[in-house]
Amino acid sequence: MTKPIDLYYWPTPNGWKISIALAEFALPYKLHLINIGKGDQFDPDFLKIAPNNRMPAITDHDGPDGKPISIFESGAILQYFGRKTGKFFGRNERERVEIEQWLMWQMGGVGPMAGQAHHFIKYAPTMDPPQDLPYAKDRYRNEVSRLYGVLDRRLRNREHVAGDYSIADMAIWPWASLWNGQEQDIDEFPNMAAWLERVGSRPAVQEGRSLAEELRGGKPDKEARKVLFDRK
Repeated sequence: MTKPIDLYYWPTPNGWKISIALAEFALPYKLHLINIGKGDQFDPDFLKIAPNNRMPAITDHDGPDGKPISIFESGAILQYFGRKTGKFFGRNERERVEIEQWLMWQMGGVGPMAGQAHHFIKYAPTMDPPQDLPYAKDRYRNEVSRLYGVLDRRLRNREHVAGDYSIADMAIWPWASLWNGQEQDIDEFPNMAAWLERVGSRPAVQEGRSLAEELRGGKPDKEARKVLFDRK
């Protein structure tokens, strides 16, 4: 019997990409919590799997040629699942290219920009001393707004981002669902709002989003801030 996939995870938008994907792909997995506020991501055993000290990561014991493989970077994991199962990754090269470009758009744009918006809006003002930086807030808030404008235009007369529902939707939805914390006006993005509701109604998305949900919430304490923001 094939062993379940090892999922190294914490309930963040990047973590949700993979918990959602595992549910969508119906792949069995074993959960390993990586408490990023306590520094689990720097554990030497975890670094053998994810050398960039970031979760999520996986180990698939039934990898290529039946041999185990460990993968870090959420986008790479999503592409791997698509190839492994033949689902949610297009039926031909043209469809895969369309999906991949929107996956890269999320990884290079929405994720980093929304992450910085969260940091400067939510976390930086709570530091000691407080780092309440209007320029940084405006810079990332505005860039997120620009990106959501791109997404909203893309979703005009479309059900999903790249043809059929795909790993591109799985990648974008977790970050876009946090629009309120990024101080965005969802009324400016009606197509995106409808897509958020449409994707969010999928049972697998709800299952993946709720994984270890009770561990999420609140602002990090002083020690957690050192781990998250000060450690090199």
